[in-house]
Amino acid sequence: MDSASFSILRAQPFSSAAAVFPPSNNTTARFFALPKSNRNPNLVPPFSSTFPRNSTFPGKCLHFDRFAAFSSLSGAQDQNPSQELAVLLEVDGVLMDAYRLGNRQAFNAAFKKLGLDCASWPEPVYLDLLRMSAGDEEKMVNLYFNRIGWPSSLPTSEKASFVKNVLQKKKIAMDEFLMSESLTLRPGVEEFIDESYKEGIPVVVLTTYSKSGDQIARSIVAKLGQERVSKLKIVGDKEVEQSLYSQLVNDTGLSSGMDEQLAKEAIKSVSAEKQRIAEEVASLLKLSVDIDTSPSESLEKIIAALRAGAEVAGLPVCDCVLIAGSQSGVAGAERAGMPCVVLRSSLTARAEFPSANAIMDGFGGADLTIYKLRNKRRS
Repeated sequence: MDSASFSILRAQPFSSAAAVFPPSNNTTARFFALPKSNRNPNLVPPFSSTFPRNSTFPGKCLHFDRFAAFSSLSGAQDQNPSQELAVLLEVDGVLMDAYRLGNRQAFNAAFKKLGLDCASWPEPVYLDLLRMSAGDEEKMVNLYFNRIGWPSSLPTSEKASFVKNVLQKKKIAMDEFLMSESLTLRPGVEEFIDESYKEGIPVVVLTTYSKSGDQIARSIVAKLGQERVSKLKIVGDKEVEQSLYSQLVNDTGLSSGMDEQLAKEAIKSVSAEKQRIAEEVASLLKLSVDIDTSPSESLEKIIAALRAGAEVAGLPVCDCVLIAGSQSGVAGAERAGMPCVVLRSSLTARAEFPSANAIMDGFGGADLTIYKLRNKRRS
C-alpha cells in the first residue's frame, strides 16, 4: 500500500461528516464516513481507530506526520522571508562613474569638433578646473578660456553663446561615450545586485532622472547582462507616469485621496505663512519680496521617481534605501522621507551631504554591502 506524507497547518473538527481524500481512478472510493468518537472533536481520529490496520481500499493511504507538518510550514516561511528592505539605485555616479572615465575626453572631443586645436585638457588641468568650479561645467569653460584667452574671432558679447555651444557639443560626445561598449560599470556593483537578489531584497534602478536621459540610462543598465537585468525592476519615464503617486498628484484617472489633499493643503499653508512673514519683514525695510517656496520641477520629478520606485518594490518609502550619486537625489530622498546612502564618485569626491544617512566610496569590502545596509536599518 502506497504512503503519502501530508502537512497539517491546523486540525479541523470532525463529526459524522465525510473525509475527502485525493481522487483516484475509482471515484466510488473518494469519500469515507468517519465514525463518531468521544475524543476531542478538534483532533483528527487516529487511523488505527478509523480503519483496520490491514484494511485496503482503492487510492492512497494518507500518513499524517506532525514533524513533517511543522517542517513544511517552516520551509514555506524560509522561502518567503518578509521583505523589510528594498534598494533603489541611481545610474549616474552609482552604476558607473562616467565623469572619471569620460568627462574630460568628452570636453576634448567638443573642442576638436569646434576646431579649437589649441584647447585641450590634460588630466591635471581638468582636475584643477573641477576643483575651482566645484563641478560647475559652465564655470570650468569660462575659467579655462579666461586663463588661456578666448578665440580672437569671438566678440565679447557672444562669449555666453560660445560656452553654451561647447557644452552642447560636449554632451553629444559624452552620450556617444556612454553608449559605447568601452564604458565599464563601477567595480562591485554586479556582486552587490547578485547579493541583493540572493537575500530576497528587491533592487530598483531609477533611469528617469538621469542626466543623459531615460534611454541612454537604460542602455547603461543593459551592461549588467540580460540575466541580471531580468532580476531588476527599472523605473523610467513611463513607469513614473503610470505610478499611483503621479496619478494622485496630477489627478489623472484617479481623484486625490484625503491624505494627499491634506498634504497639499499643508504645503500651501506653510508657503503662505513664509510669504506673510517675509512681507512683514520687507514692509519694515520698505522692500518688495516674492518667495518661491514650491519645490523645483526637477526636484518634483525626483520625488515622483522615488515614490514610483517604492511602489514597484512593494514597500513603504521609509523601508526603501536610495543609493545616490548626486546632490539632487539626496535632496529628493530627504523630501520624500526615504533613507539615503551616498556613493561618492569623481564628481562628488569633495562634496558634502549633510542629509545623507551614510557616505561610502564604493561597493563591497569596507564600503557598501547588503550586510551593512541591513545593520544600518536595524540600528
